[in-house]
Amino acid sequence: MTNNVAKMIDHTLLKADAAKDQIEKICAEAKEYNFASVCVNPTWVKLSSDLLNGTEVKVCTVIGFPLGASTPETKAFETKNAIENGATEVDMVINIGALKGGDNDLVERDIRAVVDAAKGKALTKVIIETCLLTEEEKIRACELSVKAGADFVKTSTGFSTGGATAEDIALMRKTVGPDLGVKASGGVRSAEDAQKMIEAGATRIGASSGAAIVNGLTSDSDY
Repeated sequence: MTNNVAKMIDHTLLKADAAKDQIEKICAEAKEYNFASVCVNPTWVKLSSDLLNGTEVKVCTVIGFPLGASTPETKAFETKNAIENGATEVDMVINIGALKGGDNDLVERDIRAVVDAAKGKALTKVIIETCLLTEEEKIRACELSVKAGADFVKTSTGFSTGGATAEDIALMRKTVGPDLGVKASGGVRSAEDAQKMIEAGATRIGASSGAAIVNGLTSDSDY
């Protein structure tokens, strides 16, 4: 894989049992391969920021993760705290139940709370959890993300019933247009998987298999 693909990878470790030495390892790998970012839970943002200081690798974290069911105010606080600790990208989970219940106002307010908290300091990526949505709901989630000012839409947490598909990426790209970022995450385990997502319109790949992807191998990781 080319360095261009490496620069599209958010090297990810979000498991509950991830320990300090594992975070140190993915940060070292991110520096070695020059990945776009490491994506870690908020508790590891400060450590990752310190380890990656002086490099081009960003620190990405997750907000309202993995269920998306916390309040907009909670997500805004979590975002501000993460940025204070060194995060420059935040991947927030939408209120999935609100979307499915047709409460578009709450979904938009939820996204906008994070966008406003991050504005000028961090990119906001909106995880819509495609595996739980109908096609109409996927389109509506993307439209609300655009309306609320997000920088990216993202397929999945990697912790629900399924991950990214090329079909979902193509639908998301068609819905948001050419300018917004689209991130494929969940189940991208090989260079072939990554290439399919890129061809469908992804501009970022979230994977715990970053090293395998750039080395042309296949990982058995779920995320």
